[in-house]
Amino acid sequence: MRVIFQKPFLFLSLVLLITAPALSQVKKDSVQQKRKVLKAAPKTSSDQPKKRLYSKIINDSTKNVYGPKTSLWSTEGELFFNKKNFQPLDTSIHNFHHWTPIQRLDNKYQDLGNVGTAMNPIYPIVSTQIGASPGFTSYDPYFDTKEPRYYDTKSPFTRMYVVWAGNGRATTHIEFTRNINPRWNFGFNYRPILADKQIQRKFADRQTISHYYDFFTTYRSKKEKYFLAFNYRRIRHRIKENGGVDLPTNSTFASFFDANALPNLTTAESEDLRHNLHFHHRYQLAKPFQIYQTLDYLTRSNMFRMETSDLSSDYFKQIIIAGAAADESTFQTFQNEMGVKGNAAFLFYNFYYKLRTVNNTIPKLQGFDPRANASLNEHYVGGRMALRFDSLTELRGAAELLFDGNYKIEGTLSTPWLDAGIVSSLAKPGYLQRAYRGSFNYWRNNFENTFSNQLNGFVKVNWRGLSFSPGVTYTILSNSIYFTEFKDGIISRQSSGNQQIFSPEVRLSIRFLRNFRLSTQTIYTQLWKNDDDIIRIPELFVNGQLAYQGFFFKKALQLELGVDVHYKSDYKAYGYAPDIQSYYVQDTQTIKGFPVTDVFLNARIKQGRLFLKYHNAAQAFTGTGYLLTYGYPGVGNVIDFGFEIPLFD
Repeated sequence: MRVIFQKPFLFLSLVLLITAPALSQVKKDSVQQKRKVLKAAPKTSSDQPKKRLYSKIINDSTKNVYGPKTSLWSTEGELFFNKKNFQPLDTSIHNFHHWTPIQRLDNKYQDLGNVGTAMNPIYPIVSTQIGASPGFTSYDPYFDTKEPRYYDTKSPFTRMYVVWAGNGRATTHIEFTRNINPRWNFGFNYRPILADKQIQRKFADRQTISHYYDFFTTYRSKKEKYFLAFNYRRIRHRIKENGGVDLPTNSTFASFFDANALPNLTTAESEDLRHNLHFHHRYQLAKPFQIYQTLDYLTRSNMFRMETSDLSSDYFKQIIIAGAAADESTFQTFQNEMGVKGNAAFLFYNFYYKLRTVNNTIPKLQGFDPRANASLNEHYVGGRMALRFDSLTELRGAAELLFDGNYKIEGTLSTPWLDAGIVSSLAKPGYLQRAYRGSFNYWRNNFENTFSNQLNGFVKVNWRGLSFSPGVTYTILSNSIYFTEFKDGIISRQSSGNQQIFSPEVRLSIRFLRNFRLSTQTIYTQLWKNDDDIIRIPELFVNGQLAYQGFFFKKALQLELGVDVHYKSDYKAYGYAPDIQSYYVQDTQTIKGFPVTDVFLNARIKQGRLFLKYHNAAQAFTGTGYLLTYGYPGVGNVIDFGFEIPLFD
């Protein structure tokens, strides 16, 4: 089983082979054609029966009735809340050129200057996992944001999305789904990322090699009393770590963007490998009462490898284990959640019990700490609720308690004029932060649980062509765990105080001259308290866009042309330690503010979409580019191109 799952192309071939007989049975669309009909002539007394030939003409024009409105989708979260709000496919061209993970997350993450590299949130995110966790988070966005959608299609649906970007960066998304019958749907996704090295680039010299795939299915009984959802997901994400640009002493900032700049590392490689099996089913005993079970099995391995030839660079300040680096950490969980849920008038309710079995292994920690092989069972109880006042107003809440005292509380309010939310949690530290031994770092800690509180609220005003939404996010952190530099390398520590982050924000969109739109997002952040100086956030954060959108050739062509600008003020962004796949607090360098400017064109022709983008146009005039992480130059001024073709038969 493991061998098959590690070969995505073989797996996809098997899936296609299995589904081929079913595909051949799909009924053809009712295409009307010309045909000849024989009709008997009227009988007479003098004539023998005769047949006369008539030509019955039927309109032979064809019209495909299948499209985005007949391929409906939803998420398991919405289906769990008994919301049957399946929605049509998105065919909008607005922001279709935002293809990188950083842009799709509104530029609120930093990475290492290339698609697929390790990511870190600029603004604190409160984790909703209050139990044991591996502690490796830098590659989570590449897996967590890919959860399958569940479909209800009237015809087979195939999506092909391809991006060919400058400097050898490329990504693809192939999606297929179809209803076997009106109550049973099946589908799969395949998403590879292939990106060349941006420092000392050579053709097809990959830095990122990532293969993600999944397959999913849903089934419901005739009277919809029973419902089942299943998916299997896998990702193998490999990165050639370069350690950033190796600059001589007294180099200028422009040296980061010199074509002859050299990397710090040449043989280092990181890998994040994950398998996830998910199974959910439920049965309706009565209209307001359902019983359900959700099973999850997750296994993940985080690895770092490096040859001894890279040790001469003195990039790593200490050597714990001599020889070539081969560090690995494995984390496995099995989770069984059982509960009841249902609807009573406009109230949705849910109560559950959850058993979670956890195993974590760090081989090189054997003999140094008992947590080298950690195994435990976690018991949870919790509940969810939703009050739906009307189709536009909803109040949701959730609470979960781990029997050892950890907890999380979540709540959201959505109305036509106000959005608000709250998250509060008391969570266990990750295994990586508590105890670790690898080729270049070693620590053992007894950390306290971490406490987080985050509140946000946004007023919404819509009037004609104006959309105005001011708001604020307020975050309180206590016992925060972080990585930082010390004289021999990187170490994990826990703050003795607390941090308070106050971030007022304004979102504005103005439509003028009928087809033009100006939109901005501006966040101003103040650190009301920052014990141990561990929070690093730019004071000013801006996303802006000026665009024209209109139809041409009797609405056969839709175009959007515009300019994107993203800017962050100067701040000491977190550095990156490749051997532990983690970001850390650094005081070596301040990241200078730089207006990252993209000129773009998005288009839709019938149901297909495409984009053409000139990324980082400002570098063509300034001669220098930008850094998201110290030592790692961002992508230069290049042209990106991508397209999407949906097929509905």
